Amino acid sequence: MVTENKTLVVIFGGSGDLAHRKLYPALFQLYLKGSLNKHFAVIGTARRPWTHEFFREGVIENLSDGTLEQRQAFAEHFYYQSHDVQDSEHYVALKNVIDKLDDKYQIGGNRLFYMAMAPSLFGTIAEHLRSEHLLSHDGYNRLIIEKPFGHDYESALALNNAIVNTFDEDQVFRIDHYLGKEMVQNIPCIRFANPFLNAVWNRDYIDNIQITLAESLGVEERGGYYETSGALRDMVQNHIMQIVAMLAFPRPEKYDDRAINQAKSQVFASLPVYTPEQVRTKFVRGQYGEDASGKQAAYRNEDKIEADSTVETFVAGEIDLDMPQWQGVPFYVRTGKRLPAKKTRIDVVFKADQSELFTEQPANPVLTIDVEPDLGVEFTLNGKEIGTSSLIKVDQLQYLLDEEQQKKVPDAYERLLLEAMLGKQGNFAQWEGMTGSWHFVDAIRKAWSQEKDVDFPNYQSGTMGPKAADELLSKTGRHWIYQG
Repeated sequence: MVTENKTLVVIFGGSGDLAHRKLYPALFQLYLKGSLNKHFAVIGTARRPWTHEFFREGVIENLSDGTLEQRQAFAEHFYYQSHDVQDSEHYVALKNVIDKLDDKYQIGGNRLFYMAMAPSLFGTIAEHLRSEHLLSHDGYNRLIIEKPFGHDYESALALNNAIVNTFDEDQVFRIDHYLGKEMVQNIPCIRFANPFLNAVWNRDYIDNIQITLAESLGVEERGGYYETSGALRDMVQNHIMQIVAMLAFPRPEKYDDRAINQAKSQVFASLPVYTPEQVRTKFVRGQYGEDASGKQAAYRNEDKIEADSTVETFVAGEIDLDMPQWQGVPFYVRTGKRLPAKKTRIDVVFKADQSELFTEQPANPVLTIDVEPDLGVEFTLNGKEIGTSSLIKVDQLQYLLDEEQQKKVPDAYERLLLEAMLGKQGNFAQWEGMTGSWHFVDAIRKAWSQEKDVDFPNYQSGTMGPKAADELLSKTGRHWIYQG
């Protein structure tokens, strides 16, 4: 039986793309499933002088499931408040609306504040929530914030300090939507619920681990943002690092949020801070050019991009964790735009048998976790050729979710919004982890900033990135399992 959650959600930036494209559909799914029912309200805030009715129409337009009656009933719980986040008087007006809706829907003081705005405003909003007394004394007060969490360690620290002046760490939920994906959340079960995998999940049996986050699209309308970010900050510092932690954290004593976050913090603390020379040998950056036909524009020709931009749209690198369990096991990571297809997958490459038991060298067994667009697990292992021969051939065991099963998989935002309502912190980024990942990324960024001659573009749109990314592995006799 589904338990109803009583909550009042205030979305700063309620008129924006994120709210309409992700948050409102996610909340509607929770409504259809009964996690939200009668005792909830959503307040959208922005500068625009909208009415409640106009706001509700926009919400309904972005809903695709359910009946029209269900969409309308859901939208009746939505209210709009024109709001200037830097004006104290506007918070007084917002507080009045919050108090009235709390009484109307008998919510009990549970308040979820969602900052779907520029990070530079997070501190201002948090301070006004405290100074103008918008925090409840009866229920919970929780804050959800979106990336980017700063652009380096110093800015992230300043942002965090501004937030924790109002909210305790256990009240802050830093969304990384990759932590809401079904197969990423499945990683601990795959590792620890299967004794045969748990026993070999270490340096003695694993040769290397590969993480690929490939995107087929370019920067699209995000050129202005991307010029200040690049693939390293946009994808590596957050999404990739969170996946590394999920793959590498030691077995916790309990399977709960606190124990898992403590275990993950050990991984982030073990991240190296590379020297400039190590960056040159362990990390590769790239920028896409035109495609083979010349129809797809190069990055430098995209809207809002500088003609001589040295911002990277591709990153590949080797992460060496300073943990006894992982000594000598490289974590190879890569992400890029304008690659052949959208694909997120993890390849755990086990060591090949090195004995003389067989007349030919067995292949490396590989456990593949497909995150998107396919969802499932594949296991590539050695078998025997059919017949009287003892020659080895490669077999594959595969389990992929079918279309009906995939329909049951919650969207990442739906899952994470519900977990925030329940106060579950296990699938949200923690400040300790962000500290380690920012120190790691800052060292790479600093080394790159000191390089004078950058040969961009260095990979063609529609390919798997620059040749140097392949050489990163081939120089040690390895190769990328996923070839695009």
